[in-house]
Amino acid sequence: MSFVTTDDLYQRCLSDSEFQLASRYWSGGVRLEIGEQLLGLTLEDGYLQAKVPESGPGVVTVSGPAAIWDKVRSDNPPRFLNDINIATGKGGLSRSGDRLIWWQYLPAIQRIVELLRVSGPQKSTRVDEGQSHGSFDSPIGRYLRLNLHGEEHRIYVEEAGSGIPLLLQHTAGSHGVQWRHLFESTQITDNFRLIAYDLPFHGKSVPPVGRDWWAEEYRLEGGFLRSVPLAISDALKLKKPVFMGCSVGGLLALDLAVEHPDVFRAVIAVEGALHIGGSMKGLEGFWHPQVSNETKARMMEGLTAPSSPLAYRKETIQTYAAGWPPVFLGDLWYYISEYDLRDKAKDIDTRQIGVHIFSGEYDFSATTEMGRAAHEAIAGSTFCEMEGIGHFPMSENPAKFIEYLLPVLKRIQGEAL
Repeated sequence: MSFVTTDDLYQRCLSDSEFQLASRYWSGGVRLEIGEQLLGLTLEDGYLQAKVPESGPGVVTVSGPAAIWDKVRSDNPPRFLNDINIATGKGGLSRSGDRLIWWQYLPAIQRIVELLRVSGPQKSTRVDEGQSHGSFDSPIGRYLRLNLHGEEHRIYVEEAGSGIPLLLQHTAGSHGVQWRHLFESTQITDNFRLIAYDLPFHGKSVPPVGRDWWAEEYRLEGGFLRSVPLAISDALKLKKPVFMGCSVGGLLALDLAVEHPDVFRAVIAVEGALHIGGSMKGLEGFWHPQVSNETKARMMEGLTAPSSPLAYRKETIQTYAAGWPPVFLGDLWYYISEYDLRDKAKDIDTRQIGVHIFSGEYDFSATTEMGRAAHEAIAGSTFCEMEGIGHFPMSENPAKFIEYLLPVLKRIQGEAL
């Protein structure tokens, strides 16, 4: 791997507008211990200096063997090494120093590592979606009034297509725009009625009127989460819909297969698992008042595959930067703390409800190993490991995801005849 010096790194960062934006007001710096080599940058109120800082306030250190750094710096890093945040957890690198600075300036630190790559950062290429000036996309959006657990909610719903109803649940902290590419695929909409919705407090769904929700800690619990697609299905008088969700929605898909197999003809669990686990205490980067939403967004970019189109990777994470800050952490309550189907999965009867599980290669949260374990525990389920895709298949690499998805949809369509 080519040798990089502190002067090289300084020049690359100095001329990079993305790094300049991410490092504003930073006083401190970063130390990179690459085997026996030490390089780094010092910053004073965001102004760069080409020198390695001493350890202390405002300074973070990332260290590890040169062999691992070589993989991190490769143009197509392997899973767990494609993002510096996860590389210091599961990838064999370690970090030390000012913990709050790590979260506050994670986007800048990630950019430094991208600038160290052999061919530099991934280049953005124009994506032609085939739409002309003045044209409308396919979905039509409306507000659906629902009573959920005794409260009136206005849930934003978008629809397109005709045929078998297909409910679409977004990931934690995001909203239904993640499914926009499926709405434009006539291979899907010619046979399925797509219905994407925003959970309460997410996207365009507004908070309930009648209680002081702003004075409460937001926490997404399973009973409430399950009630949303059930209420939508009932209100729209859907006959045996299919449910597809990703991430928290992928877990919900399997949850619904356990709790409500009579309602749905099939569930599609994208990035599904029987159990995620972990600790909410280690997520200060999600809730600290001195950490911006931009950090949450960049953390999510680490869940995408490095080969996914850059424009779609950035679009995927923009929804996190734009969202109401409490919802992401609150959604993770269900995802990390509450959800556990390890003792219930064996009870799912796939003769009554179809179960289809998809796992992206670069998903370090709901890993391919977790997806395969869920498949093995649910007799009669199907499993698809998606190469070159991360945690957000439908939005980070929609064309590739649709290729993986179509055989399952055709199978469901055939079973409906």
